[in-house]
Amino acid sequence: MEDMRAFRDAVGGWAAGGPGGPASDLAARLGVRTAVLLEGLSDLAAVEALAARRGRDLAGEGVCVLPMGGAMSVGRYTELLGPPGLGLCLAGMCDEGERIFYDRGLERARAPRRDFFVCVTDLEDELIRALGTARVEEIVRAEGDFRAWQTFTRQPAQHGRPRQRQLRRFLGTKRGRKIRYGHLLVEALDPDRVPAPLDGLLTSL
Repeated sequence: MEDMRAFRDAVGGWAAGGPGGPASDLAARLGVRTAVLLEGLSDLAAVEALAARRGRDLAGEGVCVLPMGGAMSVGRYTELLGPPGLGLCLAGMCDEGERIFYDRGLERARAPRRDFFVCVTDLEDELIRALGTARVEEIVRAEGDFRAWQTFTRQPAQHGRPRQRQLRRFLGTKRGRKIRYGHLLVEALDPDRVPAPLDGLLTSL
């Protein structure tokens, strides 16, 4: 796992304009075969949580899950890791509103789209719908965030908004909260209620 994190860091440095040699060397040494391109750390937390639940050792299977720091970076990552670069298989997941960036990046890199999955709105919305708002509120309470949640729902901007939209917005109001709940919400899912984009991604790897 540490070695795969080193590869992830090397790719991040390469994407930021650094040398590609370290990433290329690590890819060969670790037997990396697939790069999973995700928008951010909350998506990474969810994918890793589901992989653990299913007994998958993605790093051991040669799969590196890469949060890119935003969908607009996907063109750079597909260029470096796909057919024009290291020649890895590419997979990924994105929000509905960011699909255009993925489509453009994959087209430029001449990479297939079959293992890329799109969330309706975003992954948090998918998870909240799969669990139901009452179950998500139970998790919020168990995590000690219920008072903050109640304060949030009393804000004028939240009056009249559906509970699902309130919860989705709440998860993004504090730094690190989306990452933590990305893991927690996946752990709470019934096995047959995993959102289709997340299930499809793991199944494709």
